[in-house]
Amino acid sequence: MSKLLEFRKAEQALREQLARLESFKHDKELEREIEFEDKLKSLLKEYGFKLQDIVDILDPQPIQVAELEIGRRVRKTQIWTNPITGEVLETKSGNNKTLKAWKAEHGEKFVSTWLQKN
Repeated sequence: MSKLLEFRKAEQALREQLARLESFKHDKELEREIEFEDKLKSLLKEYGFKLQDIVDILDPQPIQVAELEIGRRVRKTQIWTNPITGEVLETKSGNNKTLKAWKAEHGEKFVSTWLQKN
């Protein structure tokens, strides 16, 4: 591309930008925005706030809170070994049919010694 052609294109682009700038000077909406910005800057200065403070007030970020797991606590498996019969019982509850039968037959204190320590 020749230098003259580049110059003419740049000149045309400049004319378009100047026309656009001139149209902005008479835009009522732009005037309102500039007035708002000036008033906002004066208020920020008067109250000692920064622009980020205003953004945080108007649009606060959600606070990250660790979610608590709500529900029942998982019970540990208990292992009971009957020394008389050698039978092994694994249960998560003291409300087991076999365990209740052992306690009824041999006594609760004696059966409580059959619980295996982990």
